[in-house]
Amino acid sequence: MSLLILGTVALDNVKTPSGFKKNLLGGSATHFAMSARLFTQVNLVAVIGRDFPKQHLNLFRRKGINLTSVVEGPGKTFRWDGEYKKEDMNTALTLATELGVLAGFVPQVAAHQRNIPNVFLANIDPDVQMGLLKAVRIPKLIGLDSMNLWINHKRTSLLNLMKKVDLFVANDGEARALSGETNLIQAAKYLRGLGPKWIVIKKGEHGVLFYSDRYKFSFPAYPVSRVVDPTGAGDTFAGGLMGYLSKAGKINERALKTAVIYATTLASFNVEGFGLSKTAQLTTAIVQKRMRELLKFISY
Repeated sequence: MSLLILGTVALDNVKTPSGFKKNLLGGSATHFAMSARLFTQVNLVAVIGRDFPKQHLNLFRRKGINLTSVVEGPGKTFRWDGEYKKEDMNTALTLATELGVLAGFVPQVAAHQRNIPNVFLANIDPDVQMGLLKAVRIPKLIGLDSMNLWINHKRTSLLNLMKKVDLFVANDGEARALSGETNLIQAAKYLRGLGPKWIVIKKGEHGVLFYSDRYKFSFPAYPVSRVVDPTGAGDTFAGGLMGYLSKAGKINERALKTAVIYATTLASFNVEGFGLSKTAQLTTAIVQKRMRELLKFISY
């Protein structure tokens, strides 16, 4: 079952205690797609500028990612400059943002892609996310991600969107900000009340919490010995989650738990290198090997 993903494609400058890298291929849709492509056919909806390097487009194609609905705008590609401090590798400090062609972006979905049953709205303006949702016909599974910027400045648009989705993915800070609750179980319960039937709260190095009316569970993170660059870890997680659920078709407790374990495993690879240096090289066999290692930490 194929998957339609809306989000950003960006060029990142990232500084961490491990070094400084310029013009990395990044963006919410990019990290999501590089993870989800291991499970299903990924169809990307995004905008790039005329300065976007051709080798990045070639990378997408080599990884089997469909670029039919990626448009080139008359300007520069969205750029993000960020820094992570040694004392808090879970939080990025935004140094600069250049919207470029992202300003005023209206998703354009090819006619044959409007029937794709699985849709994920990665982090981007909620009004843009709603525009994509209106363009698709009868989606079977809709997932959503957001961030504090939209929670604080476009809350009404985000709340309207949440009424229409099945799955909401947030980190612990976003869950608390949107719900007003400190306790994550209470936060998840509040978010469930906004519409989505499945709530996934990412807790960084402390793992993940899943909440629904029928199923509630929590798993630890894979124990990574050295975090190089956390940029895109949440998007990589979401890609693994939605990618597996799209492949599974039938969604039950076992499928949801397996999807979360895959997502957690994939995110652990992401943080071990800058940009896509680790995730672009992944194969199903490599991921499953680490997944089995993670399961040993969980089982007793």
